[in-house]
Amino acid sequence: MTIESAYAELLTHLNRIHRLETVAQLVGWDEQVNLPPDSAGLRAEQHAVLAETIHAAATNPKLGDLLESLEDASLDLRDDERVVVAEARRDYDRATKLPASFVREKAAQSSVGYHAWAKARASSDFASYVPVLEKNLELAKQEAAYLGWGDRAYDYMIDKHDPGMSAAVISKLFGELKEALVPLVRQITASPIKAKRELLRGFPVTGQQAFLREVTEKLGFNYRRGRIDVSLHPFCSGSGADIRMTTRFNEDEPLDSLFSSIHETGHGLYEQGLPLAHHATALGRAAGMGVHESQSRLWENQVGRSRAFWRYFEPRFRETFAAQTQGVSSDELYLAVNAVEPTLIRVDADEVTYNLHIILRFEIEQRLFAGTLAVRDLPEAWNAAARELLGLVPDSDRTGVLQDVHWSDGAFGYFPSYCLGNMLAAQLWYAIKAQRPAIEDEFARGDFSGLLNWLRENVHAAGKRYDALELSRRVTGGELSPQSLLRYLRERYLPLYCA
Repeated sequence: MTIESAYAELLTHLNRIHRLETVAQLVGWDEQVNLPPDSAGLRAEQHAVLAETIHAAATNPKLGDLLESLEDASLDLRDDERVVVAEARRDYDRATKLPASFVREKAAQSSVGYHAWAKARASSDFASYVPVLEKNLELAKQEAAYLGWGDRAYDYMIDKHDPGMSAAVISKLFGELKEALVPLVRQITASPIKAKRELLRGFPVTGQQAFLREVTEKLGFNYRRGRIDVSLHPFCSGSGADIRMTTRFNEDEPLDSLFSSIHETGHGLYEQGLPLAHHATALGRAAGMGVHESQSRLWENQVGRSRAFWRYFEPRFRETFAAQTQGVSSDELYLAVNAVEPTLIRVDADEVTYNLHIILRFEIEQRLFAGTLAVRDLPEAWNAAARELLGLVPDSDRTGVLQDVHWSDGAFGYFPSYCLGNMLAAQLWYAIKAQRPAIEDEFARGDFSGLLNWLRENVHAAGKRYDALELSRRVTGGELSPQSLLRYLRERYLPLYCA
């Protein structure tokens, strides 16, 4: 077999695995958007069968043989081909070390976990969720052990979401951020200037749906290759050929649905910007969740909360909600968009205090995996951390430890990605501004194509060639650091609250 034919056959295998994965993603999307409440049992079985099928394809011995032959001839491969082979080897080694029975069990447990979480959250009943969460933690540690990370299970979970990252690296970054962020939050929240968010009440859902659709299309999301629906917790899934986003609506919180939608659109734009012809390989896949979050947070915050963005969209917002905005001045609206007020709910948090929510979760996850915190004691630990970092104590588990969906399917180690994404987003933002000084003037004219094209060229086109740390060096010229994020927060918020 020639190198060319071996590589072509490898792509055939990888494409089949990718197609199966997209089916599983679609089934997962449907579970959170359309599934009838009494059909959860069947869906868990469907997830298990799909996971088993994907695992069988991913562990096909023929795939291993192809990888071995291509690695032996690596000097004759092009650079991009070597990237594909290296990442395929990483995936193959991981898959072959996991027994099919374990893969099936974990997939079924993820489905069970989601429905258990939704039920526990609705009734603020953490006790009912404890056995499920204990099982998820046990499976996560078991998976790490299968992969040879038994003594570093939490590092495994982090690396799974953000290749190259570790708890030690993140602890250093978060420690530096926390030291400067806590006094900044105190300085801003001590200001007598307060946003009047109570002015934004009674916004019809139909109007919110129309407005956010207009905004997300203007940002560049292609609705011919994607859609947006409603779910309990906003998310984005799928690949660039079929992106499924969700949001949620509250008539008295119109900015919640808007910014959730912009956030998920950032994820969708990244997926739609990855090279479509290479979605099955590292050349067309996201670099990791930290990079993914950098895209969603950049569009949500640096763009969506900017004065330039609202110079363009405010007239349309007022036209859509004429009665609701009649007594609201432009300055009051902009301050509401950039309201800073500690809250118990992460997804409702402003961007100044948001990272404290992530630090809280990171520190708790470390304790869970170290065995110094038992699952049954999570509410008490959570409430104590919320008091320390946010100055607030949850009045129920619903507003505390049960608020996030992530642990329900065993996605430990994911939360740090949000904060890493915020850091990278800020560094990208200053890199963009250095190259396109008039970028915000473009926003004010309703032109977001310059930013999108820059991201397409500098981030999306790279696929998974580089991890977050290397991408930061190549695109922004510096190591990943919280300093650009702190600079951005000071520049955005101190003039508003502490001028």
